[in-house]
Amino acid sequence: MTEQKTEAGHTPPQLVTGPWRTLARVLTEVFQPPAVVLILLLISPAIEPGFPGTMWFGLLGAFFVCVLPLAYVLVMVKLGRITDHHVSDRRQRPALLLMALISVVLGLFVLQLLGGPVSVSVMIIALIGGIAVLAVVSAFWKMSGHASALAAAVVIAILMFGPAWLPLLVLVPAVGWSRLVLRAHTLGQVIAGSLFGGIVIAGLWWLLRELML
Repeated sequence: MTEQKTEAGHTPPQLVTGPWRTLARVLTEVFQPPAVVLILLLISPAIEPGFPGTMWFGLLGAFFVCVLPLAYVLVMVKLGRITDHHVSDRRQRPALLLMALISVVLGLFVLQLLGGPVSVSVMIIALIGGIAVLAVVSAFWKMSGHASALAAAVVIAILMFGPAWLPLLVLVPAVGWSRLVLRAHTLGQVIAGSLFGGIVIAGLWWLLRELML
């Protein structure tokens, strides 16, 4: 399939077709926020003794942070109250993010009752901060949740496991590109999401880790 070109010889992201567009869809689905946050929570206890035996606490946290909100979205999509599982319509995002915030707080409470690792709670509190800000911003502007979640996860993984994980950084522009190709966000929304996740959410996690561990 022939792709349309600009005068400079470049293909605008929104005009990318064929295998490249398929790749964009794959990247968007594989690295969607619930999946990324799930992995992040599973590895969160790694900075404390007892890992990997403590991974189940991360899995429990993921149930409240990822599974419940995603299940809610899928039900709302089926009922026709949300357009798609990526919640492309920003007007539908604040209510969803509020529900996600409630679910996250509940998960934090359950972990405290069970005496779970502090590292899992640290991760959840950092995510609460991120979700709260995204909920407010989404009422006015559709900052990329994909970019935010992935950038936060990549930076946190590097902070946890060291420079050997730096190659993961390539995933951030790759997923950002996929969101542009699928016309889900503007370049500014992708960049803002990446900076918010990599600096604000990851920075909050690092600060809480220093204070609580």
